[in-house]
Amino acid sequence: MAIKVATRGRISPFMVMDVMRAANARAAAGHNVIHLEVGEPSTGAPYPVIAETKRSIDTQDLGYTEAFGLYELRERIAAFYRSRYRSSVDPTRIAVTTGSSGGFVLAFLGAFNAGDHIAFAAPSYPGYRNIASALGLVPVAIPCDEASGFQPNVELLDRLDPVPDGLILASPANPTGAMIAPDVLVDIVAWCKVRGVRILSDEIYHGIVYGREAETLLEMDPTAIVFNSFSKYFSMTGWRLGWLVLPDDLSRAVECLTQNIFISPPTLSQYAAMGVFDCLHDLDENVRRYADNRAILLDGLPSCGFGPLAPADGAFYVYAGIGDLGGGSPRLCAEILQEIDVALTPGTDFDPDHGDKFIRFSYAGATADMTEAISRLRRWFENR
Repeated sequence: MAIKVATRGRISPFMVMDVMRAANARAAAGHNVIHLEVGEPSTGAPYPVIAETKRSIDTQDLGYTEAFGLYELRERIAAFYRSRYRSSVDPTRIAVTTGSSGGFVLAFLGAFNAGDHIAFAAPSYPGYRNIASALGLVPVAIPCDEASGFQPNVELLDRLDPVPDGLILASPANPTGAMIAPDVLVDIVAWCKVRGVRILSDEIYHGIVYGREAETLLEMDPTAIVFNSFSKYFSMTGWRLGWLVLPDDLSRAVECLTQNIFISPPTLSQYAAMGVFDCLHDLDENVRRYADNRAILLDGLPSCGFGPLAPADGAFYVYAGIGDLGGGSPRLCAEILQEIDVALTPGTDFDPDHGDKFIRFSYAGATADMTEAISRLRRWFENR
């Protein structure tokens, strides 16, 4: 008799990781691959993080911390909210997590029961859909396009039947970089309040914006769960550290889940992160580089056959239509990698229904790579 295998693992892969593996294989074979597939800053952690890491290895025992993390780090995060948003957050509401992905697992388990409906924009970060599915929740995609600025609005929410139990918002969003206009955000919060819908605000790309400011939901909705991460703006991807700001009614439940599932976040990473708040100037320099990279792609991609382009208000992505290139985005991305060694992520990773018409370009890398990528893509397009 065959041994049973659980069905919860039968979720879609995170395609960007598959693309990265294929790109790394080509690089290992001697090809000069340009990585525009993964949303990872090419700059490593700032120097104060490295210095704090070395100091902690020498001076700390690096055992378990409290389930919600070092209280000193939670105080630093609270201070960051005061300076960045002028928002007062009690450190006891902050839970340091094993990456923002660990935060999503904890929040989904703490706030929802199996069978509950969780809505989110399509296209969006695939972890929303895949983690929710693995945990027995019902993912509900809200089709968003150029007409809605690739973000949900009350008109689109009114079409949902049944009304979802939870709504994930991301502004700026992955993969589009699109942001929600302040008046639309106010309307969405009011819509959810009337219907008892819990908002989950993914704010991991806050700080990476161009010409406008991102707004946290902390002051707008006291029942919201707010997510953030040390990976993107703070340039600490491999350290696997994020945080939640929890409403009062979920704090103890999430703490119990954390104790049993993770025990505590990575201790060395927590001590290291204490240093990152001392180098915001350096992090903002990274954002200025992203802005330069963004301009190169927005200017160059249309001449390479791509368009329309989603509004790249923030984050470090351009979500581009494949125009008349044909073949669908998975096949097109494979062709581009094989022919000119530029790694890209097909839109089907972010939108299984309509993503075959789009490709995500990450401009988190070096500016020289953006220029070279456009040069290769232009030659490839002209020779097709």
